[in-house]
Amino acid sequence: MSWLDRLKSGLTRSTSKLGDSLAGLATGSMPLDDARLDAIEEALIAADLGPAVAGRIRDRLADVKFAKGIDEAGLRAAVAAEVTAVMAPVAKALQVTAFPRPHVILVVGVNGSGKTTTIAKLARRFTEADYTVMLAAGDTFRAAAIAQLKIWAERIGVPVISGEQGADAAGLAFEALKAARAAGSDVLIIDTAGRLQNKAGLMDELAKMRRVIQKLSPAAPHDTVLVLDATTGQNALNQIEVFRDIAKVTGLVMTKLDGSARGGVLVAAAERFRLPIHAIGVGEGMDDLRPFTAEEFADALTGTS
Repeated sequence: MSWLDRLKSGLTRSTSKLGDSLAGLATGSMPLDDARLDAIEEALIAADLGPAVAGRIRDRLADVKFAKGIDEAGLRAAVAAEVTAVMAPVAKALQVTAFPRPHVILVVGVNGSGKTTTIAKLARRFTEADYTVMLAAGDTFRAAAIAQLKIWAERIGVPVISGEQGADAAGLAFEALKAARAAGSDVLIIDTAGRLQNKAGLMDELAKMRRVIQKLSPAAPHDTVLVLDATTGQNALNQIEVFRDIAKVTGLVMTKLDGSARGGVLVAAAERFRLPIHAIGVGEGMDDLRPFTAEEFADALTGTS
């Protein structure tokens, strides 16, 4: 399957939810009255697009050009156009720009969000683009996270710096950056813990990690990427808010869109936070994480393509 076909397939549940919400709300040749516009707005909110985007779409549909009504295809197209308009400004692939190397990427997110596998998939994409990559197992709180990252690193053929469970995460990040510089690596991707039940401790750990790596590279980390699990729905918005404050998040990756009917929440996130969306994932395979493209996503979400 092509990536676009996989994206459409992965978003099937979200597309069905949006379609079910809009079902029966197209007016055919009948004008769109306020009651029908209100119902469409409520349906879009129910599909997780968020009140701001839903309100914008309502305003668009209220335009005089729809005074003679709108069929279902036209309604989906109008939603897709507004979703694209919201998301196009934040569709930004990760770029390796740091000089001197390495470009340091700090990856954050709650446990279970798909953080470790996302790191592996990002590393794979960088190596395919002829960059040399090193990984750092900075989630020293969980032995399973360290072991998992080692397995992924071996599979994709990149080195990983790790320590024992309970080791100082900041110290490990420092040693990883030294090793990456010595090896001439283009990219260093650092995993981190995701213990939101202890926000103060996590904030201190991430702040310390930043301080120590900046002793070697004052501009590092060059990106701080938050990995979100689409199946958490509206809770993803709460996670963005928390991690933006405690980790200085610079961009987003959303995983597990194939396992959720709540893909519309990514639209709400784009509207509310305006953070770059670097990539989305629609499966477990190494090729199932790709750079985010607004128009493709909008068309797949609304079923217009």
